[in-house]
Amino acid sequence: MAAFEIHDEDLSSLRGQTILITGAASGIGLGTTKLLLEKGAYVVAGDMNELPVEHERLTSLRTDVTSWANLSALFKLAKSKHNKIDGVFANAGISGRTTYLDEKLDENGDLLEPTHLVLDINLKAVVNTVALAIHYMRRQDSGGSIVLTASASSFQRFRAVDYTTSKHGVLGLMRGLVPILQPDIPIRLNAIAPSWTTTGLVPEGFIEKVASIGTQTPAVVARSVAILFADSRRNGQLIYSVEGKYSEAEGTLLKAAVDIVGEANEDMVMAKLLKAMSGFGVSAEKKEEDRAAS
Repeated sequence: MAAFEIHDEDLSSLRGQTILITGAASGIGLGTTKLLLEKGAYVVAGDMNELPVEHERLTSLRTDVTSWANLSALFKLAKSKHNKIDGVFANAGISGRTTYLDEKLDENGDLLEPTHLVLDINLKAVVNTVALAIHYMRRQDSGGSIVLTASASSFQRFRAVDYTTSKHGVLGLMRGLVPILQPDIPIRLNAIAPSWTTTGLVPEGFIEKVASIGTQTPAVVARSVAILFADSRRNGQLIYSVEGKYSEAEGTLLKAAVDIVGEANEDMVMAKLLKAMSGFGVSAEKKEEDRAAS
């Protein structure tokens, strides 16, 4: 992985930017909110809980990210107040709830459906946040920048099963969208992959005591978010942070894939298929709809 450092001067372009954040009242979201305000940005923050900070450049709205109406209201607020949305940080998330090994039965002894709350918040809500971000940003001459909260578990085995599933999905969302956004749609899309961070999901000091490993603060992770908004050269990157050290992981992961499958990768084939289909005057989506309807 390509290690790098983040200096304060690298974040100077944040001044004057308008950035929308979900899950802004605690953990990484709160740390990022504080850093962006410090660097002169305007922040529109959404969370179910009240933010523990006040600032003249901070606007907040109670937001349930599982509600499309709530998310839409948050974006409308940002647009109406600032007339632009330069960046969106799709960050809201919760810890794991099930391993799918649980056997909760109903009164008839039949297996109950597993809870999907983690998938709804960590993945579906991120998808919806990104869809809204693209909707607003593609109508701006300047485009915009989107950052997703993935995880170190996005590319590793991790036994919090529903959480890991959701975070693999977040990385998949980035990988699916990056090839089709630019250059036609001037929107950059990146993600962060924090390792163990003191966010309140685990009691402070507990990880160090039990596992004898170091952790990092939300303020450290916030800098990885900030650099992705500030540096216009970054697109399709996954910044892995561990104990305060930063690395760009996606380039290494994609190189490993090329080493396995060669240059004729799946996306190149898909691009050729879509181009060929467009030559017949029918989109791939239309063909799929027709096939499903038959």
